[in-house]
Amino acid sequence: MDTSKAPGTPEQEDGGLRARLVTVGAELVATEGVQALTLREIARRAGVSHGAPRRYFPTHLSLLSAIARRGFGELSEHLAAEAGDQPQSDPRAQLHALARAYLGFARTRPGMYELMFRHDLLESGHLGLRETSLPMFTALVDLIAQARTRPDAEPCVVAGALWANLHGIAQLWRWGSLQLATGADDVEPLLRAALDAHLGPAPR
Repeated sequence: MDTSKAPGTPEQEDGGLRARLVTVGAELVATEGVQALTLREIARRAGVSHGAPRRYFPTHLSLLSAIARRGFGELSEHLAAEAGDQPQSDPRAQLHALARAYLGFARTRPGMYELMFRHDLLESGHLGLRETSLPMFTALVDLIAQARTRPDAEPCVVAGALWANLHGIAQLWRWGSLQLATGADDVEPLLRAALDAHLGPAPR
């Protein structure tokens, strides 16, 4: 009888530890922020010794990168669901939904959002940014190619500018700077203005 895959074996417990550490880290960043993501605290909450994470994550940075990768996966699923609810024949509506969902993720998941875009993680090579974020960017480029009313700019360039604009709105709104400067209590007008600026005015 082959017992190598029997429930409760050390092999299975070890195999599940990596995922458990990432899950605990994601929960921790959601409730207490990036500053709480120490190896010792993640290990404590996962119920293992403080040295156990190093079996799968030789450095603190590699564990943070795995948590951030999960955040990118969740963001990708969220954006796809929101854009998919819009008519395929209306790429601008899909872009609007995608942009609103992006800002909503940043607002409701501030800890994860901050972690995902930390420069040390993005530059470390651990995250696999191309694998996790490039499909989202490619989808954005494709929608812009269909929706833009200004054909003089490359869709890839417009997509980069729009993404940067949305990222700026997300950060400044989180800090309260935009509300203070504009007197706004709703991000929607800023979102519409960003889309109009990069795509051209919406057809009437």
